[in-house]
Amino acid sequence: MSNNSIAQSRWQSALQNNYGVPEVSLVKGSGAEVWDADGKEYLDFLGGIATNILGHAHPVLIEAISAQAKELSHVSNLYSHPRVLELAEKLVQLTGRADSKVFFANSGAEANEAAIKLSRLTGRKRIISTLGSFHGRTIGALSITGQISKRKAFLPLLSDVKFIAYNDIAAAKKVIRKKVAMIIVEPIQGENGVVVPDLGYLKELRSLTTKHGVLLAFDCVQTGMGRTGQWFGYENENIVPDIITLAKGLGGGLPLGAMIAIGDCATLFEPGSHGSTFGGSPMACASALASIKFLEDEKILERVKQIELSLKLEISKNPIVETVRGSGLLIGIVLKEPIAKKYVGDLQKLGILANATSETVIRIAPPLIVSDSQVGYFIETFRKVALTYER
Repeated sequence: MSNNSIAQSRWQSALQNNYGVPEVSLVKGSGAEVWDADGKEYLDFLGGIATNILGHAHPVLIEAISAQAKELSHVSNLYSHPRVLELAEKLVQLTGRADSKVFFANSGAEANEAAIKLSRLTGRKRIISTLGSFHGRTIGALSITGQISKRKAFLPLLSDVKFIAYNDIAAAKKVIRKKVAMIIVEPIQGENGVVVPDLGYLKELRSLTTKHGVLLAFDCVQTGMGRTGQWFGYENENIVPDIITLAKGLGGGLPLGAMIAIGDCATLFEPGSHGSTFGGSPMACASALASIKFLEDEKILERVKQIELSLKLEISKNPIVETVRGSGLLIGIVLKEPIAKKYVGDLQKLGILANATSETVIRIAPPLIVSDSQVGYFIETFRKVALTYER
């Protein structure tokens, strides 16, 4: 019995079945490469689902986390500590708005839960979300997730949530009124297959919500922290939302989420309004600060956009590909046939980790430090698999 098979048996014995049983057990990594329990090497083009922005075992993260572990590992939210102050100040700087304030949590779902609670403090109750959206699996976050397959087993959820078509400003105009507390949208719908809205959609939402005094929340959990070649993923629209939620890449691989409130809504939370025991822990904040500094020092965001162009150009040459969409290193490869899940399995056999969000879309989100040669290897391997379907 292989070591991967042993891991499967142990998983079945000790863990609940909400994920199914993973076929592969990963035991170590370096940069964009990982190895499984049987010693097989893979190129990680999923990055912990857009989380490991500096890859695995990056020296700057090892140093930052180790140094912090020697000082403070956890202090709860009853006390301040240097790293949480530094990271909050850095995120405020990245928004470009001095009237921003940060709440730290542990995940994207928790960050969106905080946004829901903040919106309730406006005195309004209704929330608008979009069909196909994904905002998390806790009851509150699931209530604003526009995928019925994930919601139906847990109904009833929060009431007074309305879903409208994504990238449809006419639909938004019909429902955004003064009784609405918040509309929450993803700059790019990641779990729905890396769906990119038309340029101008987010800007029109900003204009519409401002007119009616409605909070505009951007769920930047997947698009944030340089993933799109921008810090949050909406900056090309030259607008500022009222709320930004972050997680995934924020902690550089450690659990960390944030809800950033901007402007008047930044003062809505008062002592006792909300909390998180582990939110903004010293070690997670240290990892986040080190990640951001490395991205800035090495000008990684500029390179991310260059890699995007290369991937889109080369992958789109495969006849089996309908289109390649996304931004930066959050890419959706749309196939002409419903074979995405099998295709991802074929890639895995050849040492590439990717993800199928549906029967026709393959999502890739490699570490932002992926090398040119690794990008070339992915393109070559993708083409090799494509050829087996074109015969």
